[in-house]
Amino acid sequence: MRKLTVLSAGLCLAAGLAAAQAQNAPAQATGSPAANAPAAGAATTQGPSEVVQTAAQGMLGDLDKDRQAYQRDPAKVGQLVDKYLLPHFDVEYAARGVLGKYWATATPDQRQRFIDAFYHSLLTNYGSALANFTSDKLKIFPSNVAPDATRATVRTQVKRSDGGDVQVNYYMRTTPQGWKAWDVVIDGISYVNSYRTDFGEQIEQQGIDSVIKRLQAGEKPGAIGKQASGNKSG
Repeated sequence: MRKLTVLSAGLCLAAGLAAAQAQNAPAQATGSPAANAPAAGAATTQGPSEVVQTAAQGMLGDLDKDRQAYQRDPAKVGQLVDKYLLPHFDVEYAARGVLGKYWATATPDQRQRFIDAFYHSLLTNYGSALANFTSDKLKIFPSNVAPDATRATVRTQVKRSDGGDVQVNYYMRTTPQGWKAWDVVIDGISYVNSYRTDFGEQIEQQGIDSVIKRLQAGEKPGAIGKQASGNKSG
C-alpha cells in the first residue's frame, strides 16, 4: 500500500504541470528557499497554507541541491515526492472523488490497482517537468481558517515562463494527521471533477479494468477521456 500512496502524493504538483503544459507553457513553481522550511512531520500542527509551503519548500530545496541529476533521471523525483508530498496528500479521499460512483462497486483490489496506475501515470508523464522547477515562481497566499474548521482552500499563483499567471488552489481537509490536500483546482478547473468525467465515460463503456490497463501502459489520463468521447460520438 505504501507504493500506492507514494505515487499519489505527487498529484498536486503534477496536476499543475499538466494544466500548464496543456496551455503550451511549462510551469516553473517554487516556494522561498528551503532553508527556512520546517520538517515535513511538523505539518500536524500547521495551518493549511503552512502545510503547502512546507511541502513546496522542502521538495524544491532538495531539487536545487542536485537539479542536473533529477533532470537526467526524472524517476528520482519520486523519492522527493515520498519525502515531502506524501505526508500531506489524502490519497484515498482523492481516489474516491475521481472514481465517483464507481468506487462503491469496485473491489478492494481494483481500487488499489487504480490508485497505483493513475498516479504512476501522472508521475511518468510529468516527472521531467517536476525536475525543472525553479525557486522564484510560486506565491502562496495566507488562509484564514477558524479553529474548528474541517475544510479550507489554499490559494497559490504560479508564474509561467511566458509571464502569465496560473491560479492553482488546493482543497484541504482535516485528518488525524493534520491538514491534507485532496483536490487541485487550476484556473477554475478541478482535477477530481475532470478525471471523474474522463474515466467515468470509459468505465461505463468498457469497465474499470480497461482504464487501469491503459494507465498501466503509460497512457496519459486525459487521453483516455478523449478516446471515450470519440467512441461515444462515433
